[in-house]
Amino acid sequence: MILPDGYSDIPAGKIAAVVTHLQMTTPAPRRDDPPGAWTLRKVDAPALAWYRDLYRRVGEDWLWSSRTQMNDPELAAIIHAAGIEVYALVVDGRDEGLLELDFREPRQCELVYFGVTAGLIGTGAARFLMNRALERAWSGGVQRVWVHTCTFDHPSAVAFYQRSGFIPFRRQIEIADDPRLDGTVPRDAAKHVPVIE
Repeated sequence: MILPDGYSDIPAGKIAAVVTHLQMTTPAPRRDDPPGAWTLRKVDAPALAWYRDLYRRVGEDWLWSSRTQMNDPELAAIIHAAGIEVYALVVDGRDEGLLELDFREPRQCELVYFGVTAGLIGTGAARFLMNRALERAWSGGVQRVWVHTCTFDHPSAVAFYQRSGFIPFRRQIEIADDPRLDGTVPRDAAKHVPVIE
């Protein structure tokens, strides 16, 4: 369905975002690592409680909610699946960033989840994490690496992905239930997205 030009109403209790899909089909020149004491740790068969905690701490202010709404078997079926790799960005012994790569499609890698906790935004930690993500993604013999972001995300997200070598190729409108209204995320999360009941 193509939306008409102009304004389209969003029902109360719903949220709407513009989603931008970005890709690279050849490795981009590697950006220098910023100074910082970060490390990347691969997490094989992540514990569900650990994953949910890090997912929440990284994504709550950006209204990440799909994985929070899954029951244990649903979540385990995804994050324990063959072809899925989960990593943590470690700072001072604490997991403060999440990277999830999906190699299940032949010759492709999707950066499914990518982000750092609020205290690390602007420190260079995300660039360090992206450098590691791209190293790992391209080491698997893929022909395409892709990611999507939306207007609920950090305002610099699209520019960050473009600086990392991604090229936008598709835009969509996503409409969903507001996860703050059912308690999936706290009511005061994502202050940049108003709650309309």
